[in-house]
Amino acid sequence: MTKFFVLFLTLLLNACSTIQTTPRNTENLCLIFKQQKGWYAASVATYKKWGVPVPVQMAIMHQESSFVADAKPKPTSGLYLGVIPWVKLSDAYGYPQAKDDTWRDYQTKTGNWFAKRDNFADACDFIGWYLNISNQKLGIQKNDTRNLYLAYHEGWNGFKKQTYNQKTWLLNVANKVEKKARTFQQQLATCR
Repeated sequence: MTKFFVLFLTLLLNACSTIQTTPRNTENLCLIFKQQKGWYAASVATYKKWGVPVPVQMAIMHQESSFVADAKPKPTSGLYLGVIPWVKLSDAYGYPQAKDDTWRDYQTKTGNWFAKRDNFADACDFIGWYLNISNQKLGIQKNDTRNLYLAYHEGWNGFKKQTYNQKTWLLNVANKVEKKARTFQQQLATCR
């Protein structure tokens, strides 16, 4: 019985030590990387693998989840056929706010079957993978944060159809993400 208890306690402590916490200051990239020890290495690995700059990855993740591992979007409500009340739930989840189908597509195409949306390194890799495909399919440069974010939000077909042009709020968000990437780039240049 004591061997079982020791094994259980070891597993419990190991699980607790790998819990991902939200950084205290999500506006300063140097402080984020200082607090979250493995995050810099994960984002650099994504840069080396997919060519997406660290500030671009981090600005998109900042917008999508504010670095909250188990983030979920708020339900939206409205009227179906103008009369019937309904609530729409999204299956987006985790750091990258990736939807179920897109996440499964990522797992299949990369062979990263055990990747989880609430794991920071996996989320970085997903964002890098998605933006790399945006570069290949749509010709968006990997440092063009604004258009990469629009493609990330609207999907590749939505970006081609320019669905974002009917969404002033989204264009404003894309500008905000672009500005955040520039700020993160400046901060990263001063980190030790």
